[in-house]
Amino acid sequence: MKRTVTDTLAKLAAGTPKPATAQVTDALTGAGIAPAVLQVSQSRTPTGLEADAIEAAVLQGRDCVIGQVREGAVTVTVLPVLASGKCFVGS
Repeated sequence: MKRTVTDTLAKLAAGTPKPATAQVTDALTGAGIAPAVLQVSQSRTPTGLEADAIEAAVLQGRDCVIGQVREGAVTVTVLPVLASGKCFVGS
């Protein structure tokens, strides 16, 4: 899963260094990741500003594969799932 997230986000970031939430969601679901296990952060703040980075998380058992795109650079890591059963805090 880590390789799928890395490859998918790298391909997206190569053409769109600051992708929107919908673009990240579409790319990852298009790569075969089920929407039920995918969480994607917002690409805009509540005040309408562009976010510095966008993150996506894929819940995989007791782990979260978390990818970040920041100005075209992609970082992916695996972290334990939160006590809430999710990968992100908040909604």
